[in-house]
Amino acid sequence: MALLNFPVRRDRGDYVPGSPQVRSTVSVVAICCAIGSFVMSSRGREFVGFILALVAIAAGMMGGLRALSPRVSGGIISLIAVGLGLIAIVFALIALVV
Repeated sequence: MALLNFPVRRDRGDYVPGSPQVRSTVSVVAICCAIGSFVMSSRGREFVGFILALVAIAAGMMGGLRALSPRVSGGIISLIAVGLGLIAIVFALIALVV
């Protein structure tokens, strides 16, 4: 059995092989805001739903940019949150008119 020993310098933030990926908090916030936007819009709070949809889009884009790092996962969640945020904006505007 061979062991790979190579220096690990954590002070510079280098990628350490074998370290687990970390889910981006921003992407989780984005998906929660997108789902919350639908809930608020369906309960008669269209303006709050619209604001949550905007937050979902912005956080989803930030989460997508963070997911470019090899140590951070959550890129697919961010893309889904952006898509749901766009749909939620349309949903909130329709709920506002009707």
